[in-house]
Amino acid sequence: MVPVISQLSQKAGLPTALTGPAIAEAVDAALAWWRDAGVDGDFADEAQDWLAATKPAAHVKAAAPVAKPEPERVAIAGGPDVWPRDLAEFSTWWMAEPALGVFGPARIAPVGPAAPALMIVVPMPEAQDGETLLSGPAGRLLNALLAAAGLSRDAIYCAAACPARIAAPDWAALAEQGLGQLLAHHIALVQPQRVVIFGQNGISTLLGNGSPNNAGHLPFVNHSGATVPTLTMYDLEAIVARPALKAALWTRWLEWMPA
Repeated sequence: MVPVISQLSQKAGLPTALTGPAIAEAVDAALAWWRDAGVDGDFADEAQDWLAATKPAAHVKAAAPVAKPEPERVAIAGGPDVWPRDLAEFSTWWMAEPALGVFGPARIAPVGPAAPALMIVVPMPEAQDGETLLSGPAGRLLNALLAAAGLSRDAIYCAAACPARIAAPDWAALAEQGLGQLLAHHIALVQPQRVVIFGQNGISTLLGNGSPNNAGHLPFVNHSGATVPTLTMYDLEAIVARPALKAALWTRWLEWMPA
């Protein structure tokens, strides 16, 4: 290689010193030039994985994320263990229990006899109620319905899922707090033969029914282990506002009630 370069240089009339110790100096100068240019590694034709050192070992598993514990939910009014187990005691407790004060001060007591042929459940007291549940326009509509069916208001039990009227209730949140469980407990204490629920969407959500608009029965389990046939209907206040719904109410009532 060196003689060829020397011969070419001589033919071109260029001076050369690539003989003897001078070649070592030339090589060092060439390497220094490449280092100054930023080339500081060897190259080969075989591919190399330059990122291998930064990859985690195949056998090392990433640490699983630490699950945050869900906040403990406090059952409404202390939960089933402290709820009254007597209907008369429940009515008094319903009006005085401090934990139910979140619904507001204007509570209205349920009314009616124990073990009735029929129990009526509404989401909350109506806006025009006085001291008695369902004493406003919705209550008068109910009275007319019962009279047409040959039933007396005094012979049925009327209750509300909420002890007082509240604005824009979040039924899903109330269900999580246990209000539906409290309603089921109330029904078990009453021991009705049948239950009619007015305000199907809200109360069905409380009770965990997946199809609130379904006209099918929604059974409740009472303390003796029996199921109670239940009919869900539109809210009484909605029916008062939309009289056209009365026909559907009456038709479903006749289909559901025993002859």
